[in-house]
Amino acid sequence: MTTAPASSSHALTAPGVPGRVCGTTGLSVCLDAQRFIKLNAVVGIVFLLLGGIAALLLALTRWQTVHLLPADWFYRILTFHGINMLILWILFFEVAILYFACTTPLNARLFSRKVAWVSFGMMLTGGVMVDYIILAGQADVMMTSYLPLLAHPLFYLGIILVAVGTLIGVFNFFATLYVAKRDQAYTGSVPIVTFGATAAAIIAVVTLLHGAIVMIPTFTYSMGWTPQPDPAWYRLIWWGLGHQSQQVNVCAMVSVWYLLSHVILGARPVNEAVCRTAFVLYILFINLASAHHLLVDPGVGATWKIWNTSYAMYLAVLASMIHGFTVPAGIEIAMREKGYTRGIFGWVTALPWKNPALSATVLSVIIFGFLGGITGVTLGTQQINIIAHNTLRIPGHFHVTVVGGTSLAFMGLAYYVIPLIFQRDFILRGVARWQPWLFGLGITLMSFGMSFAGSMGVSRRSWDIDAQGIYGPAAHLWLGVLGIGGVLAFLGLLTFVLLCVGTLFFGRKIGAGTAMSDWGTPPALAGSAAGSLAQDHYATKGTIVLTILFLACFAVYYFANWKALADVWPVR
Repeated sequence: MTTAPASSSHALTAPGVPGRVCGTTGLSVCLDAQRFIKLNAVVGIVFLLLGGIAALLLALTRWQTVHLLPADWFYRILTFHGINMLILWILFFEVAILYFACTTPLNARLFSRKVAWVSFGMMLTGGVMVDYIILAGQADVMMTSYLPLLAHPLFYLGIILVAVGTLIGVFNFFATLYVAKRDQAYTGSVPIVTFGATAAAIIAVVTLLHGAIVMIPTFTYSMGWTPQPDPAWYRLIWWGLGHQSQQVNVCAMVSVWYLLSHVILGARPVNEAVCRTAFVLYILFINLASAHHLLVDPGVGATWKIWNTSYAMYLAVLASMIHGFTVPAGIEIAMREKGYTRGIFGWVTALPWKNPALSATVLSVIIFGFLGGITGVTLGTQQINIIAHNTLRIPGHFHVTVVGGTSLAFMGLAYYVIPLIFQRDFILRGVARWQPWLFGLGITLMSFGMSFAGSMGVSRRSWDIDAQGIYGPAAHLWLGVLGIGGVLAFLGLLTFVLLCVGTLFFGRKIGAGTAMSDWGTPPALAGSAAGSLAQDHYATKGTIVLTILFLACFAVYYFANWKALADVWPVR
């Protein structure tokens, strides 16, 4: 990391707005933004822990040898897990990222402390309300809460509060960008991390508006004020909330990739204009891609399904593939410019693998791209989706995208943001170094267990498959892998939470004249020349080889699925 002389508090762009300069990174930190980054990040991690405990209980229930929970609590905890992991943990941490991205990289002040308090208060109230109602047994409707399943009115009201609170936080983000531009807090274009966060915020607005359209009439119905909304209409609009909310994660995750690769290695995008265009593709096409959740739904036509999933979705996938190339390519160029030019993959072995933020970033790219991307595109094909939609293959896919990709990226970010924002050095740094590997291994095993069991026909959301008596030993073996992976992933998650909490209470204080400890940055070798590879067409040969490997795996997996499909539906 670059270092700068320690500095005392100073005013940021607007007079009278307190701020400080990090003595290690030289970054300006708005103290108002710092407060709400802390609050949202801490609460998000609390919800992550709650969702992780629920995940462990579910994994030990789907593992038929253990079969921990009774049926009613299985569905209760399944609802609790989905809400906490896919909504509360993600949204709180993303608001923290938005406040960071609109202030620190731009040397700007947060638009409004009062607006931030309203946003945080509504989100926290709604989150606690939803969790209480679920655990009280009055909302066993799972995260999708499809009508005519009906929960207690406070369940819907809580989600509305979380959604509106998040929208208010997003407004604060956009207002901060406006003030920073008006006050000339920065020159030129916004950094790529801020641009990516802006794309995430735009998608969040569209997402949360879908949530308002579907949840408000459902709430009034639960109160007995209005008739029941049409279930087919509900499913269509709900997936504008459910799918897009995960793509807000993708934009935030990719922004973190660019940020951490730059902070750790000095890497820059190979072509920033192309990278920004990829974020625009997310904005334009990711909503249409939500149709792949409705491919077995009789309420929408085949033309609509095919256009959205066989054309529009692939433009959103193209955006992910662009980022999946430019991030490692930027890392490769940065390492080669430091002098690590030996062979095709010499730059890979020279990476600071003991840096948990680096390992979390690399694992996030691999797990999201290789496992999540390949399975997602395949399952988005209509004919394959019809076979796999209600099996464990579907959660096997999104556990490596959202849980594996997004959560690992956010964990990696925490290893730098906690020292920067909380001014505490991490404790137990040796433990922190293996935490991403433990979590990544657990998520991968769990996803493999789900995917292979689902390929054998094991249904999702089923409490007991033994009662059906149609699955052989192989299916039970993969459910066991699911359970073991869930235990390992929970241990990795618990380790992360304990490291963060322990650091806040016991970490060495970082103040004026005290630098944070460096996690590890590879030094430039003697004779290396920065920038000398800018026009070298072979500077990314290692990344090109990895890209070819990815495409080969994609082709093999895709056509293996078609072979399996042909066995299920033989041509006559």
